[in-house]
Amino acid sequence: MGSRRGHNEGSIYQRESDGKWCAVVNLGYADGRRKRKSIYGKTRKEVAEKLKVALRDQQQGLPVAVERQTVAQFLDRWLADVVRGSVRPRTHDSYAQLARLYLTPALGRHQVAKLEPRQVQAALNDLRARRLSARTVRSARAVLCQALGQALKWGLVARNVAALTEAPRVERHEFQILDPDQARRFPDAVRGDRLEALYAVALALGLRQGEALGLRWQDVDLDAGALHVRVALQRRVKEAPRLVEPKTRRSRRTLPLPKEVAAHLRAHRARQLEDRLRAGQVWQGDARGLVFATAIGEPLDDRILRYRFKILLERADLPRIRFHDLRHSCASLLVAQDVHPRLVMEILGHSEIGTTMNIYSHVIPDAMREAVGALDRLLAVGD
Repeated sequence: MGSRRGHNEGSIYQRESDGKWCAVVNLGYADGRRKRKSIYGKTRKEVAEKLKVALRDQQQGLPVAVERQTVAQFLDRWLADVVRGSVRPRTHDSYAQLARLYLTPALGRHQVAKLEPRQVQAALNDLRARRLSARTVRSARAVLCQALGQALKWGLVARNVAALTEAPRVERHEFQILDPDQARRFPDAVRGDRLEALYAVALALGLRQGEALGLRWQDVDLDAGALHVRVALQRRVKEAPRLVEPKTRRSRRTLPLPKEVAAHLRAHRARQLEDRLRAGQVWQGDARGLVFATAIGEPLDDRILRYRFKILLERADLPRIRFHDLRHSCASLLVAQDVHPRLVMEILGHSEIGTTMNIYSHVIPDAMREAVGALDRLLAVGD
């Protein structure tokens, strides 16, 4: 083999066997053995540029990747070793689905250490061209970005190339809410339904669906007038529902119970005791102690809940909102009543005030006008 070296370029040579240009980076010793990284290219200039980047990264203390591993292999490893034990099961499933359906087919064959921003951007553009929603493409990019962030920590890559790409813009979902007049009519619409207390809790306290369905009697103190959000009910495909940690740390919260909601819960508890007596040995509710359950104490099916909720709204001629929109209605009504966004954040269990402000920004201007109007009246100078 013929060897050629340039000034301050390290070792660059051309292989006689196939004519490829090569370079070698000395990575020092690990476990008593010298480690090197080989760099290849079709031209001497290409290899010299790659070597320059590798030497610069090494000089700056950045990792120089040496392990040959495909994106598909790394994603599998990341999902099993990192994601599975750190997030809720449903979150793991969604990450795995995005990797299986979109990331692996598009990028799986590439070596993770050689992945480039243009390759990731081209893959994202192709997904968008296949008429996938901007939200789905954005989610796929976020998963890849998180995975490559871990690869960076492990020293498998020198930079997170997914973070250097542009994500498609997602149009914010315009959710429907109950306005004050509709919210006053809502109790009449659900009166007498066996889940009347569930709807009252969702609208008055803004609980997420999983938090409401996972509420246990041990989390409700009717005497003290307090409700503790400690767990959430979660369903996975082909698995029985189970109680899991709430969505975020701030989701664990204690909320004061309005007197009207407490009255609904007392009536609901009496009704549930009757269900238990009728069910006898068939009763399944002792283990979990769920507040909202079937007639034999089992967790409610969210699909049936959504269907029954839709029927109630149609009968009352109310907007066809989702069950989750009761949470949005609660927050919007609070903001409209000049409740400080920080308090709304605490009630909803958001992690950051920015989340609250962004979601309910359409309500805040009206509240701000009312606040400024009140200040104007306060400072008005008499004639």
